Amino acid sequence: MRSTSSLASTVVRPSRRPGITLAVTALAALALASCGTRQSGAAAAPGKPADAVGARHTEAPAASPRQAAFAALLDEMARGCPTGPLSGPPGPAEAPGGETLPSDDPATDALEGPVTPTAGPEVELDSRDWCASNHHEERIAQGLWELRNPTPAEVRKVLNDLGYIDESIHDLKRSGATTRFFVDLRSRGGRLCVEGSAAGEETVVEKCVAPETGPFVPPARKG
Repeated sequence: MRSTSSLASTVVRPSRRPGITLAVTALAALALASCGTRQSGAAAAPGKPADAVGARHTEAPAASPRQAAFAALLDEMARGCPTGPLSGPPGPAEAPGGETLPSDDPATDALEGPVTPTAGPEVELDSRDWCASNHHEERIAQGLWELRNPTPAEVRKVLNDLGYIDESIHDLKRSGATTRFFVDLRSRGGRLCVEGSAAGEETVVEKCVAPETGPFVPPARKG
């Protein structure tokens, strides 16, 4: 009986081990298959392509026809103008003998020598801006001289008709019988602007200096 029991035990135990081995092998294979499925699924899952991230950047909006026409106007006013530092406006006239001729201004005659400006258009504008400003001043002044009632609305209309867009017109306001304004004429790194006072035949348009970069900030008025 003992030998039979021992023999039966020997027969039964070997028959269970292959089953356990097969079960472990099956579980391992299943785990590997599951892992592979997750990895392949992750790789196949749609993500955010690199070019989609780059496509988010906002391109500069194209210039409108009005803005393009205004840019062309600025280029046209500066056509043929010199470039480089401004040599300065003409100084006092000299007599043939080298003496400085007296001016019509007694205050100027009292000065012992010419005064060199330290700020303002003479110092901060270059030759191109100075030259272009002469053209802008003349055409704006001529356009405003005919206004009998230079209201801000009428002044804006004249400036628009001359090609100056609303984005370039600043601080347009009436003071008594005069309407005052600034026009931002910065182009190609320049700092040009003009200050105007529309008052019929007494209209005055003069050069001014705008900030180098950023939004236009009207400079201090001259008077």
